Amino acid sequence: MRGVTQQTQQTQQPRRTMLLDTASLYFRAYFGVPDSVRAPDGTPVNAVRGLLEFIDRLVKDHHPDDLVACMDADWRPQWRVDLIPSYKAHRVAQETETGPDEEEVPDTLSPQVPVIEAVLDALGIARVGVEGYEADDVIGTFTGRATGPVDIVTGDRDLYQLVDDKREVRVLYPLKGVGMLQITDEAWLREKYGVDGAGYATLALLRGDPSDGLPGVPGIGEKTASKLLAEFGDLAGIMAAVDDPKAKLTPSQRKRLDESRPYVAVAPKVVRVAGDVPLPDVTTALPRTPRDPAALEELATRWGLGGSLARLLTTLHR
Repeated sequence: MRGVTQQTQQTQQPRRTMLLDTASLYFRAYFGVPDSVRAPDGTPVNAVRGLLEFIDRLVKDHHPDDLVACMDADWRPQWRVDLIPSYKAHRVAQETETGPDEEEVPDTLSPQVPVIEAVLDALGIARVGVEGYEADDVIGTFTGRATGPVDIVTGDRDLYQLVDDKREVRVLYPLKGVGMLQITDEAWLREKYGVDGAGYATLALLRGDPSDGLPGVPGIGEKTASKLLAEFGDLAGIMAAVDDPKAKLTPSQRKRLDESRPYVAVAPKVVRVAGDVPLPDVTTALPRTPRDPAALEELATRWGLGGSLARLLTTLHR
């Protein structure tokens, strides 16, 4: 009877979910692992093996119950471009008539992405990308649906907007590999930026982000945006202050915010991650054994995945 009680208590523990911003991580692996790491035929596999090493370390250190590799099915969704045409425009390698434009990616990384996808699938690690959405949006939707703690692993600060201490949602931001992570919670955000998770999206849209082609409000940098949020609460409060002659805005701030109304009207939808992505029905539980051992063995031999894959398999089997 005692054993039954313990088992019941164990099953009632909330499940910890880990969401990987997969492209962010394999880009880091690509630039962090020497391209001398190659398959038997000489093809570079540094991003593949680096990502496997990352996942191994993350599972060992943080013990997720559920793990999802979130993908960019569309890295530059048209609905965002329609609102702000400059969105990620500088990263377009080639425009296409149908489907997403091609993103500028290093020549030796592009061929590794299908290998990464095949290895994740053979392992049984859930891999989710949804047409018309970025990985950020997939992460945002999974986060909103989670009933337990969530660890978001990303090198993209945009996802700081999802941090929520009450729901135990935090961002694990790699500083060096994934062995050294910045654990981003609300206390860290307030100390660094003076905002909570929800406030970070507003700070980002006011400040702008050249890496994403977001112009921001001219003259409103990070510190000024933080001060405006502290003074007026949120974006609606800031814009209401523009129309209030008694509000504590400098003449230049009032002028620039007023002139930026068209941008401010559409930027929130572009900057904020979507929370309503139609996610497929997938099994997100951390796999203990490979879904397709034969395919995995073939991939390991073909691409020379060696110890990187062997260590991850050992970790998953525990």
